Amino acid sequence: MVKLRVEVVTGEREVLVEDNVDMVVAPGIEGQLGILPQHAPLVTTMVPGELRIVKGGNEEVLAIGGGFLQVGPDRVMVLADTAERSEEIDIARAEEARRRAEAELTGPRTGSANPALLQAAMRRSTVRLRIAQRRRRGATVQQG
Repeated sequence: MVKLRVEVVTGEREVLVEDNVDMVVAPGIEGQLGILPQHAPLVTTMVPGELRIVKGGNEEVLAIGGGFLQVGPDRVMVLADTAERSEEIDIARAEEARRRAEAELTGPRTGSANPALLQAAMRRSTVRLRIAQRRRRGATVQQG
């Protein structure tokens, strides 16, 4: 049976290389994009969000800060602006980034802050927090 090879890279590092993947769900610019083996070739832009990789009934979720997605019949290449596995996310740092972006968005306008950039920062930190907190809840359930 045909499976996917998934590669997630940023400008700084190779974040993930995984063979025998059943499905990838990516945050495309037009919404969630599900990719199965034998998908038609595609290149698209990604927005900040969750990249889900399903393999053998297990799911790994990465926080993606936008970028590009290239799909071939048996390969998915993610060229991400930023990418983090759930265990790499520092919850305190993500929470602080979310608070800063929220304060600048809701506070008085000084003219120096670009609202679109602040909203993107808010989206990135919210995704990071959601992924990290989901991992934390899963670890608590498994320990108990």
